[in-house]
Amino acid sequence: MSTLFAIIRHAPTPWNVDGKIQGRSDISLSPHSKRAMAECCLPKCLEKAVWFTSPLKRALETARLLGLEETYIEPRLIEMNWGKWEGEKLKNLRLTLGSKMKTNEDQGLDFMPPGGESPRHVQHRVKSLLLEISKETPNKIVGAISHKGVIRSLLSLATGWDMLGQPPIKMDWSKIQIFSIDANGIPRPYRYNVPLKKSGKA
Repeated sequence: MSTLFAIIRHAPTPWNVDGKIQGRSDISLSPHSKRAMAECCLPKCLEKAVWFTSPLKRALETARLLGLEETYIEPRLIEMNWGKWEGEKLKNLRLTLGSKMKTNEDQGLDFMPPGGESPRHVQHRVKSLLLEISKETPNKIVGAISHKGVIRSLLSLATGWDMLGQPPIKMDWSKIQIFSIDANGIPRPYRYNVPLKKSGKA
């Protein structure tokens, strides 16, 4: 039996709504997101999981609104560092940088924002976390509240996707993505787009 690793992206922030790159910028959830998330809860299969969260406010707020009273803050779950491009919009960067941006994006896993980190760097820290989880909580269910960049890197590790072109699986970012982790910390696809439950709270 493998360890199961369930990961949830934080609820939207005002920057998400505006299409701005957040990275390490510590943005809180929007009021609308807080109200919507307060009406959700975890499916029964995840209620007894050990939970980790990114140190950024948007992840911590999401965890609290889901009723997770005890979580472990894990720095390796922090969003990809977008350096000087945080606060910008991808579509604007593509317009202003033109071929330079395309050349950078065509590097896939080695795409690198100025002053930031690449998806490969994110993979490296995620792999170290998964290996620890496989050793310390074998055959258990572990959960995490994290970010889109981290989940995309996890998907790349699990499927071999080089981050060029469309991902092999279309993820609904409001839902839970579940991976299995073997004894060597290697993730594999398990179940995608598992919905949160409605708690019935007003």
